[in-house]
Amino acid sequence: MARTELLFGAGHVSGAQWRAFLSHDVTPRFPDGLTAMNGYGQWKRPDGKISVEPSHVLLLWHPLTPVADARIEAIRDAYKKRFHQLSVMRVGGMDCVSF
Repeated sequence: MARTELLFGAGHVSGAQWRAFLSHDVTPRFPDGLTAMNGYGQWKRPDGKISVEPSHVLLLWHPLTPVADARIEAIRDAYKKRFHQLSVMRVGGMDCVSF
């Protein structure tokens, strides 16, 4: 299966806002399951300064299809718009998965 990791900056996003985002924007697109974790993040902003903030990491395993890709991009776009983020990092790969 394809594995997608999404990394969200969460400096000003409350726990309740994050859970609502998962319920409203992520779960309907990937109802079969997901893993979400809290993290620490830092990155270099466009102005060259280092920005440090809490983060959320979302792991999704899914078929490698155009439909899944469109759903992932919709999640990224929704988060950026709702929480005024410049980006949501996306990392992908392929895994052998067994349940």
